[in-house]
Amino acid sequence: MSSTQPKPIFKATILKRVFSFVQPYKYVFVLNVILSIFLAFATPVRPYLIQATVNAAIGKAVSFPGWVHWFLPANAFDSALQLILSITVFQVGFIIAETIMRFFFTFGMAWLGQQVIRDLRNKVYDKIMHWEMRQFDKTPIGTLTTRTINDIESINDIFSDGLIPILADLLTIIVTLTTMLFIDWKLTLICLIPFPIMLVATYFFKESVNKSFVQVRNAVAALNAFVQEHISGMQVVQVFAAEEKEMQKFQKINGQHKVANIKAIFAYSVFFPVVEVVLALSIGLIVWWVADRSLDAGLLVAFILFLNQIFRPLRMIADKFNVLQMGMVAAERVFKVLDNEDVTLNEGTYAPAIIKGKIEFKKVQFAYNPPNWVLNEIDFTVEAGKTVALVGHTGSGKTSIISILNRLYPYQAGAILLDDHAIETYSLDRLRASIGVVLQDVFLFSGSVYDNITLRNESITKEQVHAAAKMIDMHDFIMQLPGGYDYQVMERGATLSLGQRQLLSFIRALLYNPSVLILDEATSSIDTESEQLIEKAIDTLIQGRTSIVIAHRLSTIRKADKIIVLDKGQIKEMGTHNELLQLGGFYTNLNEMQFAQKKEA
Repeated sequence: MSSTQPKPIFKATILKRVFSFVQPYKYVFVLNVILSIFLAFATPVRPYLIQATVNAAIGKAVSFPGWVHWFLPANAFDSALQLILSITVFQVGFIIAETIMRFFFTFGMAWLGQQVIRDLRNKVYDKIMHWEMRQFDKTPIGTLTTRTINDIESINDIFSDGLIPILADLLTIIVTLTTMLFIDWKLTLICLIPFPIMLVATYFFKESVNKSFVQVRNAVAALNAFVQEHISGMQVVQVFAAEEKEMQKFQKINGQHKVANIKAIFAYSVFFPVVEVVLALSIGLIVWWVADRSLDAGLLVAFILFLNQIFRPLRMIADKFNVLQMGMVAAERVFKVLDNEDVTLNEGTYAPAIIKGKIEFKKVQFAYNPPNWVLNEIDFTVEAGKTVALVGHTGSGKTSIISILNRLYPYQAGAILLDDHAIETYSLDRLRASIGVVLQDVFLFSGSVYDNITLRNESITKEQVHAAAKMIDMHDFIMQLPGGYDYQVMERGATLSLGQRQLLSFIRALLYNPSVLILDEATSSIDTESEQLIEKAIDTLIQGRTSIVIAHRLSTIRKADKIIVLDKGQIKEMGTHNELLQLGGFYTNLNEMQFAQKKEA
């Protein structure tokens, strides 16, 4: 997915899809729509009553429509003072009622937006969790973070400052203008003379802020991706003294973010003073018209209040429309994540209670980018409970074999069977639960040792954890840590050695009791003492399980029931350690090279 943003456009289909997430909260939504209508019709009431109050105070005759009599006491019209007091009391009650309604409308729309983005964020994260690994290979983590956090947060603006608030503002303007026309249509038209200036300013403001918001979104996505990548790889940056160079790149991206925001700030700085000037011109025309014709003071006060009630939403309506547009752009990008079926694995429903662990590869072909085959015509069988070792130079396809067995990537041709059933027929949860993987680069999450071992699986008891740790001689080491099993592991396990992290991953694999165990370079880059512990742990782990062992050190795989030698994605040799040595081929050459390197060391 590219981080480039399209120009915001209004798409009813996107808006309809966003509002489909409102369905569980439809009663709250309907209530807010009703409140917005009430508030729109309530807006011109107070200026109208203030006009009557002023006219009553100066002794001018006051006439009211019939609905006003419903809310005033019978003696309200006995005297001017009684009328003023009655209207004032009514206005206080009306303001309180209007304030309460406005509170529930504002809070209700914000609450609705938060419910929707919570549900949407859960759905997007669940979708990402089930992607194929190839999508993560080509999508920067920072971009996905932006989609899951920033973009979905922007969708909230569709509710808090978007469609319904815009429609409410428009309805308020229409109701107020209609009231003004009803009271004095000539004065209304006079005060609207400067409005073309307002319309032109609004158009240019909307276009300017639109472009700025797009640039800001681009810059935010770029910043997220850059920071995520470089913090993760900070060790490399510092080792190669590349801080200054990388800082310059960051400053460039950060500068683009600043420029985009300043453009938006400039547009606001121009637009709002223009609005104030237009309002001042309209008020000036009202004063001129009323003074020139000796009209009543109540009318003057009322129309000034009416104008403020029109201009208040007009100040923000263009901005709200931009927010709505950007929320829709964000929604479009989020829906692309949800609709990306090409990178979601199709899974079967087969979930047997017991998996013995027989594995068959039948003429399997696989490429990350077809037709550049990483694996070509791979054909072998591992009987249940047996151990097979994969050896070969870097890039020979060893890790790719375990990746497609786990269905992290789809293969293009051939078949892979587990207990005589195609792996595509298994449910992903059952397939992956039956295959335990111990990788060379063990990933530990921030949290306790206990949480990293159990992966917060509440069905695993402390007794089971302790028993598994004792089986591979790790219990005493863990108990020596500050807090024991509650020791807080830093991000990626930085406070533990590589060997210790590796052994923790063995405990994890042992606890989940998989039918198939995969060890990917489990003893690579480990000191001799740790290697001995790990080899002992491996012997414990593989007992009674189908095991696939990938190792550069041939000394660790001599006991394997079968050794498969790979080169450039093809099987070159297959057999036991002694059988392969007798062939005098690839395996013999690898063995002699390692023996020579060990002798030189």
